[in-house]
Amino acid sequence: MSSQTPWSFSTALLSGALAGTTVDLSLYPLDTLKTRLQSSSGFLASGGFSGIYRGVGSAIVGSAPGAALFFCTYEYSKSFLSARRHAKQVTEGQTGEWAAPIEHMLAASLGEVAACAVRVPTEVVKQRAQAGQHPSSLFALQAILSQHRTIGLSGVWMELYRGWSVTIMREVPFTVIQFPLWESMKEYRRRKSGRVSISALESALFGSAAGAIAAGITTPLDVLKTRMMLAKEKTAMVPLLRQILNDSGPRAFFAGIGPRVLWISAGGAIFLGSYQWAYNSLSGERGF
Repeated sequence: MSSQTPWSFSTALLSGALAGTTVDLSLYPLDTLKTRLQSSSGFLASGGFSGIYRGVGSAIVGSAPGAALFFCTYEYSKSFLSARRHAKQVTEGQTGEWAAPIEHMLAASLGEVAACAVRVPTEVVKQRAQAGQHPSSLFALQAILSQHRTIGLSGVWMELYRGWSVTIMREVPFTVIQFPLWESMKEYRRRKSGRVSISALESALFGSAAGAIAAGITTPLDVLKTRMMLAKEKTAMVPLLRQILNDSGPRAFFAGIGPRVLWISAGGAIFLGSYQWAYNSLSGERGF
């Protein structure tokens, strides 16, 4: 999965799109419950257990391109950095024990920044529908776009990308934890088994474990991002942080940690398992 050929790019593109759509649609109800638990309006006021697929249209539209952007950027960056490291080892004879994990961290970070170009507006629209502010993602989007008369096109753009900074702050630490763990587990399995490729089932198990660990650690950032996106008026990150502490105390930053860990653990298995299956199948390797 490190070749820089056009076929590898196409494989990463198609595999990422399939993985993103599969995980978002299959685990959407858990995502809705997590969003409502984190809402400042409260779980029941935001909809409780009713309408758990509200806002799914936004997820359908944004899942495939967001995941495809991530994996194309991730695979290319990982391959580029790995090629540079190997060239340096040949010419200078240097071997860095921590070089590969650092490469995975950097590649995953770049992938997340690229993916957030699609993910953030999708999340804004989706979460407002999930929290009961609008009956569907279409109505949520129309409500944002209709503001162009009062705030202008630049204002609409800023509204769609509300929470960009805190989303990056959440996603980058998450992937910096998850992907090096996932890659390390895969590499360990390769060495133990003597095989070159990893099966989809193995990738799913490793993705689930890595996702659960990363989800628990980054829950406070997820709460902050959700509150920022659901706020009726745009609020800066630091004042919002103080407001949450004053109103609800530190425990509020771990609201929804159960559904989040469960959702992302299952999501990690589906996302990285389906990605590995598609990648193996398209590359002519063993699928499962």
